[in-house]
Amino acid sequence: MFSEGKRPVNNGFVIHDPEIVGAPPPPPPPAGDTGLPGLDPALKPVRDPRPMLERTIAEWGGQQDLWLFGYGSLIWRPDFDFSERRPARVHGWHRTLKMWSRVNRGSLQNPGLVFGLLSGGSCRGMVFRVPAAVGLETLGQLWLREMPTGVYDPRWLDCITPGGPVRALAFTLSRRSPNFTGELSEERYRQIFRSATGRYGTSLDYARQTLQELQRHAIHDRALARLLRLAEAELSARADGQDGPSPLYTMTSAPDGAPDTSQEKP
Repeated sequence: MFSEGKRPVNNGFVIHDPEIVGAPPPPPPPAGDTGLPGLDPALKPVRDPRPMLERTIAEWGGQQDLWLFGYGSLIWRPDFDFSERRPARVHGWHRTLKMWSRVNRGSLQNPGLVFGLLSGGSCRGMVFRVPAAVGLETLGQLWLREMPTGVYDPRWLDCITPGGPVRALAFTLSRRSPNFTGELSEERYRQIFRSATGRYGTSLDYARQTLQELQRHAIHDRALARLLRLAEAELSARADGQDGPSPLYTMTSAPDGAPDTSQEKP
C-alpha cells in the first residue's frame, strides 16, 4: 500500500528560484522577459503567485513533513524528493481535463490542456510525504512548475489513505478562472490533441502518460479513457488506411467491481 521514493530535487525540468529558497535573488530579467524557459513574454499572469506561496508556507509552518496530493502529472513526474507515497482519495473534488495550458502543454496561439481539480465529486490520486527539511525548497520548485501565472488555487485537502487521513496541499481550479475551459466539444478535443504543444510536450502525450500511470495504480478514469479514444480514432483516420496506433488504454473495472467516477463526464 505504501512505497518509499527518492526523486532528484532538480532533474532539469524544474528551475530553482534562489529568492524563493533563500539565496540572494538573481538580477531581474530584461523588460518583457519572463525569465522562465518556454514562457511566452506576452503571457500575462492571472495574479501574483508569491503571496499565495507565502500564505501556503505560513499555513504549513515548516515543523512537520509536508504532504502533497497528486492527481495528474505529479503522479508520474513529481520532480521532488519524497520519503513515502500512498494512494489517496479526496471527496468534494474531481480531476478533469478542462484547464487551458498556454505554457507547459500549449501556447498563446494554440492552447493545450492540463488537468485541474474542480469542486464536486471525488478523486483518487496519490499523496507524497516530503521531509520537513526540504519542504520549503520543494514548495519553491512546485510554484515555478505549477504556478508561473498564478492560475491555481492552492488548498489543503483532507485525504483518505490506507494509513489514515492526512492533510495535503493540492492545486485546485476555480470555474471562475480564465483558464477553465468550460464544456468542450469532441471536435475541439480532437483538434487540441492533434496540434497543441508546449515547453513540456504535447497535450496528447500528457493525457496518455496520466492515464497509463493511473491504470498502473489501479485508478480507473473512464472519462479520460473516452477522450483518448477520440485521439486514437483521429490518429487512425490520419493513418490513411494504414494500421492504427496501439491502444492508449484498457477498460477494466475497479477492484471493488464498480467503475471509478472520479472525473465528471466531459
